[in-house]
Amino acid sequence: MNAEVKTLLLVDDEPANIQIVNSILKDIYKTRIATSGAKALELANQTPAPDLILLDVMMPEMDGYEVCSRLKSADHTRDIPVIFLTGQTEIDDETKGFEVGAVDYIHKPFSPAVVQARVRTHLMLRGIREQLARQLQSIQCEMDTARQIQLSILPREIPVIRGLDISARYLPMTAVAGDFYDFIPIDEKRIGILVADVSGHGMPAALISSMLKIALDGQIKCALEPARVLAGLNRTLCGKFQGHFVTAVYVVVDTERQSLLYAGAGHPPLIFMDHSAGKARDFVENGLFLGFFPEATYTAVEIPFKAGDWGVLYTDGILEMTDPSDEQFGLDRFKQFLQDNHDLSTGQFVDELLEALSQWSNLALGREPEDDITLLAFHFGRTAG
Repeated sequence: MNAEVKTLLLVDDEPANIQIVNSILKDIYKTRIATSGAKALELANQTPAPDLILLDVMMPEMDGYEVCSRLKSADHTRDIPVIFLTGQTEIDDETKGFEVGAVDYIHKPFSPAVVQARVRTHLMLRGIREQLARQLQSIQCEMDTARQIQLSILPREIPVIRGLDISARYLPMTAVAGDFYDFIPIDEKRIGILVADVSGHGMPAALISSMLKIALDGQIKCALEPARVLAGLNRTLCGKFQGHFVTAVYVVVDTERQSLLYAGAGHPPLIFMDHSAGKARDFVENGLFLGFFPEATYTAVEIPFKAGDWGVLYTDGILEMTDPSDEQFGLDRFKQFLQDNHDLSTGQFVDELLEALSQWSNLALGREPEDDITLLAFHFGRTAG
């Protein structure tokens, strides 16, 4: 089947020029003819729109520059390539044409070979651009679907544990991300909390993070033992992917015993706020990251807590967020922020911290995020236990 014949719009106030260009192209393309700028705009807005416009620069009432500007400012015609027809050869004139949106110039007197070659090239380029646009739209649709699927595996709501206030925020760098968090509700006084970070970004990291949901579900029987949970996750993930690894932290909060059991796998430290001392501390109890060493073992540390104390889990996108001078936000600044704001609710705290990070890194001014961010804070109420 022959390809659809393209339609060209020829615009020139000189009938002789129209006749020459039309004779060069009419056996190859469908042609429409306009002898004024106003008529050119009228024909360009007809359906179907022309595939390419050959436009004279020097015309009375409305010159080619104005016609091109109007075409490029209208949604229906902005993507139509415009080639100027001109007898002028000054660089400034050509520059002005490109500034208003033209893609090329054909100089008078017209060479049939040059006219055909320029038209053929820009029709081909337009076809390529349209094909790329369709492919990008398809990819975007797939990414949107992937994002919806990924968001669906995150907790829809935070489990209610008496005496414990928990808030979480998840901010992917792109449509999909490698961060993950989830809960294992054990009973009305105990809960397991996992925060994990897959190396890299985008779809590969997102696919691995989705594995964590299934892997964590397989650890419910040992949910009270952080070291065993991490070891089980590691065994499940090993051999499933290459070129990536997973860092993770798993914490069991027991409001009856007033204690935390904490274990990590190559993950940033747990931050703990001692309310009575007014001091934030960091705890590190790390084994090897997940997914590479099948026989890796992990250990847990127990941390007692009192009413008013805090725990904060997060991914390294917070610590490594930089300001415009490339200074990282860092652990000390993070701990100081918790010390200064531990009188807030957990929801207020996580939102205030994210706002502070936005200001720190100039995200509010349009600077692109550098990494995914997951932030989870829990606060022990005075009714805990």
